[in-house]
Amino acid sequence: MSSSEKGAANRRLRNLAIAWVIGSLIVACTVGAIIIATGDDQPTQKALATAAPASPLTGPGSTTAAPTMAAPQVVTLTPAGGASGDEQPAVAPVPVVVPLDAFGYGIQVHGSVGDPESTVGLVERLGLGWLKQQVRWGELEKSPGDLNWGLLDGIMMAAETRRIRVMLSVVTAPAWSRPALGNTHGPPDDLSQLAAFLGKLIDQYPGQISAIEVWNEQNLDREWQTPDGLSAERYTEMLRVAHETIKGKDPSIVVISGALAPTGGWVEPDGRETAIDDFVFFQQLLDAGMLGYADCVGAHHNGYNIGPDVLAEDAPNDPQAATAGFRGPFANVHHSWSFKSTLMGYSQMMAGEKQLCVTEFGWASTEGRGGTPPGFDFADDNSQQEQADWIVQAYQLQRDWGITWLTFLWNLDYGPKGLGPEDDNVPYSILNLDGSPRPAFEALETMPKP
Repeated sequence: MSSSEKGAANRRLRNLAIAWVIGSLIVACTVGAIIIATGDDQPTQKALATAAPASPLTGPGSTTAAPTMAAPQVVTLTPAGGASGDEQPAVAPVPVVVPLDAFGYGIQVHGSVGDPESTVGLVERLGLGWLKQQVRWGELEKSPGDLNWGLLDGIMMAAETRRIRVMLSVVTAPAWSRPALGNTHGPPDDLSQLAAFLGKLIDQYPGQISAIEVWNEQNLDREWQTPDGLSAERYTEMLRVAHETIKGKDPSIVVISGALAPTGGWVEPDGRETAIDDFVFFQQLLDAGMLGYADCVGAHHNGYNIGPDVLAEDAPNDPQAATAGFRGPFANVHHSWSFKSTLMGYSQMMAGEKQLCVTEFGWASTEGRGGTPPGFDFADDNSQQEQADWIVQAYQLQRDWGITWLTFLWNLDYGPKGLGPEDDNVPYSILNLDGSPRPAFEALETMPKP
């Protein structure tokens, strides 16, 4: 979910921004850029809006390409149980397939970089039954019919070997399928082309795909650029086509609707709508019949500098408000700052008819990172221990609330596999730049997973 090239990352401060007035200071934040860039001439940030922030994602949530790395670091954590050499060989755990009807503990991996066996081994070590891998159709099929499965083969094989369930998040359309705009940042002009790709994807990995998320943050024009603009109706039609194709190939695959970016609305001076408030867009999706084409409803929320149990309206009185340098949740009440308000809001809007699949959540901390990515001042407020505590609490709350079916932490391994301290995916990683575990890794490893 993160992006590909450093040069494009410098174009980050464009498009959408959150603005609020604190005294005489106007703070414009480009929070949520968990994307670095694709090869296209395209903005690279997550949307932030006048009333509220966009979700700082990415990764798992963003549709940007994997960073290009000449020599990616390989994670070499000591296996659980710990012995080295020939004296005490590590005993491999007995693989267990998580049943589809159970609450699913998952994490997003950067499976296209580094050693897939090592990556999936860490997922297994954490005791998680699911992993999320982004599938960039626009990168896999750069010309019609020419499919580069090598980008996925390693992670799919490693997951199958260790019996970890895989959720694939399908994003971006090839430029050739969008000749009017000529980039990958939106749906194909002909939805049958997406259907054809999904069919080939399932045929390539028969029985290996447990869930597919159809698109990502389609309430942002960074992710949904069409001549007609943002459209819940058009997305719902695409979801219908995808649902019919997926179920026709393998009825057991869980179809997840594309998660929205938690944000307020934003209209450019030229009148172009570049972000729609996620609650507004969610209602438009419901009105268009989205629930008829999804087994589970996708959701995102990457926390700012408040915990997962804090409602948006309670944030100004939260103890964090006394010391926080980043004032967003405390000065400008809006649901999108709050993990709890966002997820509860979605569930209430659909009257519990479907459960949520939280395909991206997490908290960022810049402590010990050696730098703060632009627009990520909120992460300076979060210690590594707070990151660990909030991640564990968020997993437990989602299970206890009963509104979530599957949930995926953002992210496992962009620390050692990212582009360094200024890569805005890196503060969310539960591994350090050198591949060593952060407190969040250790807390997640020991967290009960009933």
